[in-house]
Amino acid sequence: MSAEGPFPPAAPRGRPGRLLVPARTKTGTALLHDEGSGHAYDIRLKLTKEVLTIQKQDVICVSGSSHSANAPSSPSSPVADEPKYEKRWLDTVSLPLSMARVSRCRAAAQKVRSSAFEVQALDGASSGSLWFYTAQECTAWLRAVSANISDLTLQKMKMANKCCSPCDQVLHVGWVSERLGGASSSQTFRSKFLALKGSSFYVFTSPPVSTLDWVRAEKTYNLCEVLFKVHKFWLPDDCWAQTSLCLGLQDPTCGEHRPFCFSVLVGHGRSHVFSVELGSELAAWELSFQRATFLDVQRMGSKTYMCSWQGDTLCFTVDFALGFTCFDSKTKNVLWRFKFSQLKGSSDDGKARVKLLFQNLDTKQIEMKELEFQDLTAVLHCIHSFLAAKVASVDPVFIDSQSIARKYMYSS
Repeated sequence: MSAEGPFPPAAPRGRPGRLLVPARTKTGTALLHDEGSGHAYDIRLKLTKEVLTIQKQDVICVSGSSHSANAPSSPSSPVADEPKYEKRWLDTVSLPLSMARVSRCRAAAQKVRSSAFEVQALDGASSGSLWFYTAQECTAWLRAVSANISDLTLQKMKMANKCCSPCDQVLHVGWVSERLGGASSSQTFRSKFLALKGSSFYVFTSPPVSTLDWVRAEKTYNLCEVLFKVHKFWLPDDCWAQTSLCLGLQDPTCGEHRPFCFSVLVGHGRSHVFSVELGSELAAWELSFQRATFLDVQRMGSKTYMCSWQGDTLCFTVDFALGFTCFDSKTKNVLWRFKFSQLKGSSDDGKARVKLLFQNLDTKQIEMKELEFQDLTAVLHCIHSFLAAKVASVDPVFIDSQSIARKYMYSS
């Protein structure tokens, strides 16, 4: 869930500024699937703002009492306190929703289930496979549970941010599924917890609950050096009945039957592939990455990288106010400088070398500047981050209009 921030502004005309809020409390019936026996039985679900309770039906004594062997009743007279029994819904499992996660996939299988999901609390307690009679009913419950989890997460974020400096605020956190590297025909995903905090993007195996946990992240990246990419939406014919979301064929880089996927491209050409359960979650991650990157660029103002060309060691600076500057690392003499608006194109060899094409304001001719970097991918992502932040500062509505996920989030 995201903490509030100054970017971006209200959504453009023609779309609501926010999603319709699911009910925060809810009661209904479902089927609980027993993985051991393979059988399913009726249960009742009770959702509150903080807990999901699973109830099973049982027969209980509601009045009277059983006969006592020590005080038998008279056989010639009726028993006054004959016990009465009724079927009642009794609480069997109560799952705290704070930092809980939901999944449409079973742990042992990768296929998304259109009419079932599972809730797992932070302590590992699980609801088991909850099956619903229709895909629409399943989605309604999934959205309601997810909304309550997000509300509780936001409360924790606000409390944590009271102890953080303004430049190190937590902007967004949440559970995702990550595709494991090396998977072949059978894609394998594992649960991960992601966080956008200050100038960094974190990947955890479990949510950070203390200050020390933040330095124990599985992976940490500089925000301005990563690139967020939404995959194509894909939904099977019987999944959610959301045909309006079918924008194309399944993205080959995403796991089988995972409709809401995104990639985070990092340095040296590496990447992470993640999936979430709802289109609204995908849109929230897209928006949060944009906001976090925008704020990071504004805080930094500029970033300098060491580079080389024809044996000379140079410095290349991307500056939010000035644009691009290249200078000698020893003498500090400026070799060239161009504004962001003068960048007309670029190409690279996919390894270390990049060609930047700038338009000379006086001659209107294109000038090519060629440089080599140790981590070219990180530099290109940084250039993209500064350019996007510059565009957002001039025309914030343009960035919002380019969002693929938010354009369709209201259908999920």
